[in-house]
Amino acid sequence: MSIDLNSLSAKELESLISQAKKRKTTLSKRKPIAAVRKKLSQLAKAEGYDIAELFGNGASAPSARAKAAKPAAAAARKTRKPLGKVAPKYRNPANTGETWTGRGKQPRWLAAYTGNGRKLDEFLIK
Repeated sequence: MSIDLNSLSAKELESLISQAKKRKTTLSKRKPIAAVRKKLSQLAKAEGYDIAELFGNGASAPSARAKAAKPAAAAARKTRKPLGKVAPKYRNPANTGETWTGRGKQPRWLAAYTGNGRKLDEFLIK
């Protein structure tokens, strides 16, 4: 936050100074972070918890529920049948190496042909 002090009037400067003094007073009344952490840690231990259990190991740390859900999700992935390859159904007559299974978005070559009035059935692989 950059404030151009030269553009402020005397009244605006006084207001800014008073706001800064209030903020400085508020910050000076706060206890140091290390002291607050120590107090929280002691309180958590007294109740039978660990700080990591209560707050995680950081902002991006998963919660205990998410950790418990991971093994179930991994087991579900292992029991699924793997998706097999699908044989192509359509072939480009200009370039026989280009094929399409009929799944997903149409390839550009097929979209160009169908856009010019040709039917999809013309490209079926027999």
